[in-house]
This record gives sequence, structure tokens and C-alpha cells, in this order.
Amino acid sequence: MYPVRIEGTRVVLREFVESDLDDSMAIVGDPDVTVFLSFDSRTREQQSELLAKDIQRAQSDARPDYYLAIAERDTNQLIGFVRIALDAHQRGELGYALRKDHWGKSIVTEACLLMMDFGFNTLGLHRIQAACGPENHGSQKVLDKLGFGYEGRMRDHVFTNGTWRDSLLYSRVTTDG
Repeated sequence: MYPVRIEGTRVVLREFVESDLDDSMAIVGDPDVTVFLSFDSRTREQQSELLAKDIQRAQSDARPDYYLAIAERDTNQLIGFVRIALDAHQRGELGYALRKDHWGKSIVTEACLLMMDFGFNTLGLHRIQAACGPENHGSQKVLDKLGFGYEGRMRDHVFTNGTWRDSLLYSRVTTDG
């Protein structure tokens, strides 16, 4: 399914375009943001290569994920991203990130609700899970607001910023409220 565009009250989830490079650097190039992600900060060159691959992957017939830009509804400017990675068992893994100057405004909650609705109702997923670092209290609050249940701690789950980090696993299934 391409292209995907999902409209919310304040944000639009849309496919990435090449002109998103500069705006994406405010996320993937900011160590205050990437400290909470599963990868280290990226250079402009690295992000340019990855963005081109993301755009190409989105157009593949057997789409492995739905990795979408979170854009402001009024300006269409990229301020974050949200992703559901798919597997063969009607499961998806939710991931997201937002520019630091937009934290604390419930924007990522709105984007995730839109993506979860898409995952459950359009893609027919049964389970969506998400993982975050133990120090990422903001993400834990988002997952709680989204109705995810805490499942446990995965030890040494992610190698980032030169060290192994645990992750906390959360999930929702279609039979959840």
C-alpha cells in the first residue's frame, strides 16, 4: 500500500520525501533525542543515505514496515516519525521519535493513536508491541496513555552510545480495551 497518508487533528502521517532531510536531522542528529533511541546520532551523509533507502523501501511490493513522517498538519513540516515494523504473525512493533522542541505536547500520542488504528484496522494486526529504555520516562507515559501493558525488561537489548542498554517491553492486542 503506497502512498499512505493519515490525517489527525494536529498532525499528518505521510510518506517521507527527499526534502525531509534537513528537518529529519533535528531528530536523528540531536544527541538529546537519540539518547532514547536504538541508534546513535547520525551525520547528514548517513541520514541522506538512509532516507533514500526508506523512500525506496516504502514503494516495495512486500512492504516490511510502515515508516511514516509525522508532519504538522498546517505546514506539512516533518517534526518526527512513527513506524510499525511487521512480521509474519499479525504482529507489529511500534517506534517513534519527535523533535525535542515538540516534546510534552501530546503530539507523539496523537501520531501513535493514528498509527495504531491503521495497524489494527487497516493492516489487521493482532498485537502491537513497543520497547523503550528504562530512563525514557516520557515514552513510558506515552505507552501508558495508549493503553499498552508492561510486559517486562529485556536485558542488554540495544547497543547504543557505546554501551548495552536494557529495554522495557509493552504491548497491546486487539482484545485490549
